[in-house]
Amino acid sequence: EMAEKQEEPSNAQNGEPDNAEEGEGKKKKVKREDLPPFEIVTGERLPAIFFKFQFRNVEYSSGRNKTFLCYVVEAQGKESGTSRGYLEDEHAAAHAEVAFFNTILPRCEPGTRYSVTWYVSSSPCVSCAQRVTDTLRRNAGLRLTIMVGRLFMWEEPEVQAALRAMKEAGCKLRIMKPQDFEYVWQNFVEQEEGEEAKAFVPWEDIQENFQYYEEKLAEIL
Repeated sequence: EMAEKQEEPSNAQNGEPDNAEEGEGKKKKVKREDLPPFEIVTGERLPAIFFKFQFRNVEYSSGRNKTFLCYVVEAQGKESGTSRGYLEDEHAAAHAEVAFFNTILPRCEPGTRYSVTWYVSSSPCVSCAQRVTDTLRRNAGLRLTIMVGRLFMWEEPEVQAALRAMKEAGCKLRIMKPQDFEYVWQNFVEQEEGEEAKAFVPWEDIQENFQYYEEKLAEIL
């Protein structure tokens, strides 16, 4: 019974109860065999239940093994305009950070300046950090700010080195403050149809956890 559960990642990892029947508006779950080997889920707004689980800035993030990336892209130049949305990793074949560069901003138009802000549930892994660093070095017109809820495996020397390399390449790395979580809640999270937008309710240790990670990040960088 346990072994079966291991193979079939349950919805509980996404912060949903396993029998996610409650949302009538929810798309019916696709049988796993029908899914392409890798799919990036993009959408305007993410379900509140995902946000509440994945973005918690807790220290022990068990089960929070997906990355949710909310983005705002402001372009000035030939391709002026602002776009926003979110990505999540699916099937762990590519991470949301890499998916962003592959699908949302596959190329930077010459003569256009891009100001990109990401709000991510946790900081990038080593290979994603490397991709960020390389992309920033190649594209002088790209500015990237990454607001992270938690630091991912920050004790690891190679993770620390990767974060420093991103900073040297010009990436601004910040820990999300309570106000940043509220911004994501207001701008990227689905509100129930026909309801007044629900106010963001901070979890009890949000401020302490922010301060904890902010100190750690300052030490690393």
